[in-house]
Amino acid sequence: MRSNRDISILLVDDDADLRSLMSEFFSEHGYQVTVAPDGARGLELARQPQFDLVILDVMMPALDGFAVLEQLRKTSKVPVIMLTARTETASRIHGLESGADDYLPKPFDPQELLARVRAILRRTQSEPAAGPVEVSGVRLDAASRTVFQHGKSVSLTSVEFDILEVLVRAAGRVVSRDELMQRLYQREATPFDRSIDVHVSHLRKKLEDSDNLIRTVRGVGYQFCKEMSEESAVAAE
Repeated sequence: MRSNRDISILLVDDDADLRSLMSEFFSEHGYQVTVAPDGARGLELARQPQFDLVILDVMMPALDGFAVLEQLRKTSKVPVIMLTARTETASRIHGLESGADDYLPKPFDPQELLARVRAILRRTQSEPAAGPVEVSGVRLDAASRTVFQHGKSVSLTSVEFDILEVLVRAAGRVVSRDELMQRLYQREATPFDRSIDVHVSHLRKKLEDSDNLIRTVRGVGYQFCKEMSEESAVAAE
């Protein structure tokens, strides 16, 4: 994983005091920080390839965080953490459905935001630990972070890719929500945290025959199902 000084973070928030405080806070921890005061400028900057992660406020005038994210996801897979003053579950799910990797309600502890940033960067910046794997017509390559199903490219966000990788490499075994939360976010799942469920729902929409590929084990987690003729994956573990 690259050092903090090589990591570039974009903070998009219309609160000048918060921008100043968070910019200083992350700079003190060695990160390069760029700030944007509104959604339009944030979207313009976020589309540039130099950023490793975007912290995006929801409640902004004119172009809010949801609109920014929906536009950004048309061209970019950069990881996004959303900041929201709204506590409603529907608002958080909206962010996840728009393509956010994670969300954090305001007001928040800067150390908690830092922990979430580190968890996402650790996941997205780490060198692949294993080679390509193919199960039930789905081929996943961690080095290039690409997915093909029956030879057809499948476009996934960074968090969708990582969830799929965990499930595919554990094909045939039930992976609990707690395990997924620990692998992706380095924190425990809570009864009200729907992030994993929403991302899995997106995976199902993007994969053909997804109801048979990713099975929900109620109260436990998810299982990526092997075809009967595929007892072993083509993988370099």
